[in-house]
Amino acid sequence: SPAAIVITEQPVSVSVPAGYSLSLRCRARGRTPLQYQWFCQQQSVSHQIPGATKPDLPITAQQSQLYTCRINDLHRNAVFSDWVKVEVLQCVARGLPSQLWRGEPVIVVHPSEQRLEVGKPLQLQCVAMGVPAPSYQWYQNGNLLEQQKKKKLWIPQAKVSDSGTYLCCASNHHGEHWTNAVDVYIGKMFLIFTKPKEVMPCLLLRNLVFLLATGKIALLVGNNHYQHHPNLMAPLMDVFELSRLLEKLGFQVVSLLD
Repeated sequence: SPAAIVITEQPVSVSVPAGYSLSLRCRARGRTPLQYQWFCQQQSVSHQIPGATKPDLPITAQQSQLYTCRINDLHRNAVFSDWVKVEVLQCVARGLPSQLWRGEPVIVVHPSEQRLEVGKPLQLQCVAMGVPAPSYQWYQNGNLLEQQKKKKLWIPQAKVSDSGTYLCCASNHHGEHWTNAVDVYIGKMFLIFTKPKEVMPCLLLRNLVFLLATGKIALLVGNNHYQHHPNLMAPLMDVFELSRLLEKLGFQVVSLLD
């Protein structure tokens, strides 16, 4: 029966530069001596690897492939290990890790800033090498995004609320590595500056805000401190009042002072 063989150590996926040497490991126990046979799969076709009949499979990574190991006992029972991926990152072929690299995550592709219209797809990408292959977790404005656990963050139809600062953490049991933080802007951006000696009645401000209500993001800049002028209080209050009003209208508001 299948229970006659128990896999005690599954192989694990890895993400490595081209030319990197490693071994996939599989361990099992059974009631009789066990036999191992490794298989690889590329383009949906599986092949038995000649001579790969040991619990460890040495590999020099050249191209991305899937691997599994079949374990047999003397009673013709057989089980297969998990399929694992050896991902080869051609983009870092020139910069092979040093001999001191222990497999901790190293990010090789960082996400880039995005400016999109509402309803367009949002995609951010993070690629990291690691042994074992790193897991990914995306964050928006410091908040963990429960559904975004892949290399590519994908939102089919971006909303105003998807605006913000994004970053990704790649981690395995050796440690973690964070991407650069990037800004994502969804919709149009309007700049409203408050300046000294420039009086704009509250009613006019409100009318301006309603005229701009088709926009989705507002950047408010209040200049309080000037080298040759006393500190001002009006810009601070203007930014505060405008922020509240714009947020009620559904704007994503970024407020800056000085």
